[in-house]
Amino acid sequence: MLFALYGCGADSVGPSITPGVTSGATFVGAGDIAECDVPGAESTARLLDGIDGTVFTAGDNAYFHGTASDFRDCYDVTWGRHKFRTRPTPGNHEYESPGAVPYFAYFGGAAGPPGLGYYSYTVGAWHVISLNTEVDLRPASAQLNWLHDDLATNPAPCTIAIWHRPLFTSGPNGPFLPARELWQTLYDAGADVVINGHEHLYERFAPQDPQGRVDLVRGMRAFIVGTGGAMLYQFAGSRPNSEVRRSVWGVLKLTLTTGAYRWDFVPIAGESFTDSGAGVCH
Repeated sequence: MLFALYGCGADSVGPSITPGVTSGATFVGAGDIAECDVPGAESTARLLDGIDGTVFTAGDNAYFHGTASDFRDCYDVTWGRHKFRTRPTPGNHEYESPGAVPYFAYFGGAAGPPGLGYYSYTVGAWHVISLNTEVDLRPASAQLNWLHDDLATNPAPCTIAIWHRPLFTSGPNGPFLPARELWQTLYDAGADVVINGHEHLYERFAPQDPQGRVDLVRGMRAFIVGTGGAMLYQFAGSRPNSEVRRSVWGVLKLTLTTGAYRWDFVPIAGESFTDSGAGVCH
């Protein structure tokens, strides 16, 4: 295995930011979660048992086909005990069931408008956007038009975007190029953090622009957190600007304050790898 080591908000179509928030809000989660015959999801769910705050998912919540039985037998018995505080994002395995119908049925209103797979909400002083890489991402698509409108309606000082398939990755799946449209739109609006799954590993990138160039002024920091419990992947190498890489189960815990954030990767019991740091909003 190759790796390197360095070193519930409210539902809304166009939510407003909660003013005057100075204390930290906890935002914690991962993607690529519940595979029935693999113990990882229960191990990461135990981490959530001890961490307060809003839980996010970064897609591929229930393996292998996102069926109602996959959600019942694999997800609900692990991460499902935190369903009341979870804001999900869909992945490609959800769409192995036509229209991801079991996903929308399981999460209900917490997944945003039925059938879309993209929506936004607030966590503390932060605007959070959940996006869907399993539908059209072309510039004139319904999702991109919605994203432009959502960012214009919510000119938040701090913004996180979550979707499943990463544009930048050192994992074996490689870059998902249609996501560059998401990056460009968010970058132009001054967003701060991107969270992805799909690669079953943890990776953190330096702040970048949509072309993958380091940008310490306006660049977005990207995390891949496909570490929720499914079988882990090996790295395929090291992409430029990758700062930390590790293949281990765990969750990403973000502490969101007004104008800044801290990240902590929390591994499952028995693992010693951690990754921590802090950043400020644009």
